Amino acid sequence: MLKGHLDAIVLAALEAGPAHGYAIIETIKRGSSSTFDLPEGTVYPALHRLEEAGLLSSAWMTPPGGRRRRLYSLTKAGSAALADRRKAWGRFSRAVETLLGGGRAWPA
Repeated sequence: MLKGHLDAIVLAALEAGPAHGYAIIETIKRGSSSTFDLPEGTVYPALHRLEEAGLLSSAWMTPPGGRRRRLYSLTKAGSAALADRRKAWGRFSRAVETLLGGGRAWPA
């Protein structure tokens, strides 16, 4: 069920501000009440794909006494893409709710 929605989920996880990969994974896990406990091998390719598409930017950062990490941030194009994906998700989820609800229209 996650297929096709991972990019939007990753973009949404970065909406609050820059984060490194592990923090993004934890944000997704917490935000989904552990429904999405995604492995690094799923999230990092998505981060790289989104960065190549210009929806994310990244920079290396080394906190005092810490290890070097890459921080990912939404770009303006990423914020716009997230807004578009939210609209598309709203239409899609209402249609699925209607169909799975036996044809009854659900409140908007």
